[in-house]
Amino acid sequence: MRDRLLATTATAVLLAVGAAVPAPAALPTPAPTAAGAAQTGAAAATVPCPRAVAPHVSRPPRPSPPPAVPQERVVGGPALATSGLVVPAGAPAPPKVTATSWLVADLDSGQVLGGCGPHEYGTPASVQKLLLAATMLPRLDPKRVVTVTAEDMDIEPGSSAVGLVEGGRYTVETVWLGLLLNSGNEAANVLARLGGGAEGAAGGVRAMNEYAHQLGALQTHAVTPSGLDGRGQFTSAYDLALIARVCFANPTFRRYALTERTQIPAQPAQKTKGFQIQNENQLIYQYPGALGGKTGFTDLARHTYVGAAERGGRRLVVTLLGAEPQPMRGWEQGAALLDWGFTLPASAAVGRLVEPGELTAAPTVSPSPRAEPAAARPAAASSSVAGGMAIAWSVAGLVAAAAVLLMAGLLWRRRATRRGAP
Repeated sequence: MRDRLLATTATAVLLAVGAAVPAPAALPTPAPTAAGAAQTGAAAATVPCPRAVAPHVSRPPRPSPPPAVPQERVVGGPALATSGLVVPAGAPAPPKVTATSWLVADLDSGQVLGGCGPHEYGTPASVQKLLLAATMLPRLDPKRVVTVTAEDMDIEPGSSAVGLVEGGRYTVETVWLGLLLNSGNEAANVLARLGGGAEGAAGGVRAMNEYAHQLGALQTHAVTPSGLDGRGQFTSAYDLALIARVCFANPTFRRYALTERTQIPAQPAQKTKGFQIQNENQLIYQYPGALGGKTGFTDLARHTYVGAAERGGRRLVVTLLGAEPQPMRGWEQGAALLDWGFTLPASAAVGRLVEPGELTAAPTVSPSPRAEPAAARPAAASSSVAGGMAIAWSVAGLVAAAAVLLMAGLLWRRRATRRGAP
């Protein structure tokens, strides 16, 4: 159902360096309790996630996910390879939510504080717009004025739109605000087209997938730039945290995400008036220290959510997939998980968020046992120096040989001249 090339390439890289990404040594080792055994990868039964009971909702069957890839499920640490709950030993129980999977992480240190099925596949809905933002914000000039095309307006009837009009002219910043405040699907098409170059929106989606791969979000595959459902489109709570971490590192994104309202300008040529839009993410109004985030919903994905907040000098992010709005809405479930995360000590962790490019970096050759320590002389540099010395000696040898031949030739010529040779 999905293009597995990116995941296969990353798997090969992980195998080439000898193992999947382990939890770093700096992370604390949990006590050998039942939860701790699950965290440390020891044989233990899956710990069920605390679930809130939601009213029965008639919904279409969820799409079948791709086959699980073991190397992808341990990205960030072996404790994260579970379909159940993973929390630090001794941590208080997290709140009951209806989300099928979730994760709480520290935006700055990258430590994963806990999660439920963090590497389980889920359908993203509009939180996929964060991948679009992470990919395209550095590429597009916010002051650039763009014209909306008929292709941009090709969105699913009844889906979320900010109200751009075909032929209308807007700054890129206005389009970004329409995307992040009102989840405009036509805005997503505009931005993907602009960032996709000659390939248009298709090129934008391709760039999104390439960037997800670079970030280490190996379970993410975008089919639409907006998050509208598409065949083979998936992500995970862990991948969303990687993507959100990049977004919140960008000051322009942070400013957009905290914008409460903005004005969409009138389009006289299209005879449309200007109007105001408001940020739909209630976290920024209701949660002290909120940094913003993104809501999402489709019939297949159900409710999805990404939110971040700062408290006591710590910045945490929560991601959740497959939630129902009762008894708590998606942002409220996110807020409850953020509250839980802030109760944990700063040293608590069950894994980590990998760094951009970490999984795609080319493996280096380890030095031989007799080589100098890496700190004194990196293996790659040693090889380069040795290669350079070998070349230098080879060149010196050739020069010496040429000099000998030249001298011999001159001596023969002098003797030949003395004998009257031509």
